Amino acid sequence: MLDNNKKNKKEDKTIDNILLGNASSEVVDRYGSAVKEHFVAYSGVDNEAGKQLTKGLKEISKYKVNPENEYSNLKQQAGFSAEVKHVARKNAENIINKNGERVVRTDDIGRVNDQLYDHVTYDKNGNIIEQSQMKFVGHDSSSALQKLASKDYQKYLDNDVPINLPSEQYEGVKIEAEAKAKSCYEQAERLKQDGKFDIAEKKIEEAKKYEKISKNIRKSTVSSDESMEARVDPELSTAKDIVKLGHRAGVEQAIMGAAIGGGISIIRNCVACFNGDKEPEEAIKDVLLDTGKAAAVSYGTAFTGSVIKGAMQNSKDIVLQNASKTSLPAMLVTTTLEVGKTFKRYFIGEIDGVQCFEELGEKGVGMISSSMFAGVFQVAIPIPVVGALVGSMVGYAFSSAYYIEVLNVFKEAKLAHERRLKIESECAEAIKMIREYRERLESLISEYLIDHITVFNDAINQMHTSLELGDIDSFIEGNNKIINKLGKKSQFNSFKEIDDFMNSDIDTLTI
Repeated sequence: MLDNNKKNKKEDKTIDNILLGNASSEVVDRYGSAVKEHFVAYSGVDNEAGKQLTKGLKEISKYKVNPENEYSNLKQQAGFSAEVKHVARKNAENIINKNGERVVRTDDIGRVNDQLYDHVTYDKNGNIIEQSQMKFVGHDSSSALQKLASKDYQKYLDNDVPINLPSEQYEGVKIEAEAKAKSCYEQAERLKQDGKFDIAEKKIEEAKKYEKISKNIRKSTVSSDESMEARVDPELSTAKDIVKLGHRAGVEQAIMGAAIGGGISIIRNCVACFNGDKEPEEAIKDVLLDTGKAAAVSYGTAFTGSVIKGAMQNSKDIVLQNASKTSLPAMLVTTTLEVGKTFKRYFIGEIDGVQCFEELGEKGVGMISSSMFAGVFQVAIPIPVVGALVGSMVGYAFSSAYYIEVLNVFKEAKLAHERRLKIESECAEAIKMIREYRERLESLISEYLIDHITVFNDAINQMHTSLELGDIDSFIEGNNKIINKLGKKSQFNSFKEIDDFMNSDIDTLTI
């Protein structure tokens, strides 16, 4: 009875995790598409849309710098980086908020070096709703305002062009512009009183200029420091934005996951209390524990799933692009977590080899029914598997299923004598087949896995921990330990190598 309860609890946890994984698909889809915008900004290529940008952060970072004018060169180039990053951030937010508006650089729609505008905003129907300029000038708000009020920038005021400023300068420029406008109006009044109407009129014009500057400036999504970081270290800059989006996805989904997991736990524990299987105090404790675990699983699923989806969505591989549009990214994380639990139980001796594969089979059926698990399992755990081992596992699974079905029929009442004898014969044959497959499985498992228990256990623990922490590089390292132990060479050793691969001209993975 105790073993059955324990088994039921484990099955419940697996079902819960599958449910939480499916529940996170919508959040992963939105935030994953938002993450994709930053992959595009970095590489300068939108593989999904089949578009090549004029420049991406990676290319800008390679621009030459004159040692004698290093600061001014970097400052100018950082302005380009800010333009690219602003597009990625604005579009990412629009995607997350389900807003159909999209922003593009004028350079990327054929209007290279447009004299008035750097960005164009389109509505969901492709109509232009705003065009704007970006100005990252001056070292502070005062010097920036001085530049904006100079003759060189008069054309933007004359054409009423919205101007995006560094996020840290915006408030200061606006306050100072309004203060200068007020001061000019006051000076104009005094000049009028002194009869100096011509000079007073000039002061009024100056006041109107500052009013227009205050009205037209916008707060950019990028600060001066962030634009410089994007210029000198685009990988770090991009990674920061991706991690921030992943964290936001995790937090959003954790709230939903806690509600789902907590709700399910409340129902189960109420039933347990009514049946006398639990005391109320124990039930309350279990509800709180289940809620916390559901939130943690949901956070990890949404965080990691969003990053994976973003990378897949901007992959050069059409298959991966199409897969990113399904629930695969979210279920990939859930699958890895569930399969990892089973392997861990095997490696620490809780179950034997055959039970391990039986459990994997049970979980496989559950995953298939919820979301195309066959493809997910191969992607989530890319471990080379011996053909004979797979054949034995499949044979054992089919034989077991057949035996169970036959046994159920055997138990039915009023079977004809001939039918009963036939079923008994089939049961005996099925049992014989199961024993043969069990022996083959145990032999193969002993030969291929026993010597690797220590390495596998360490790797699975590392992968499990990295999923909870959202540490992609650590997850890849753990995965590679298993691949290398099985005599294969891993192609990727870090998230950066995966990114470099996607940005390269290589079309296929090394298998």
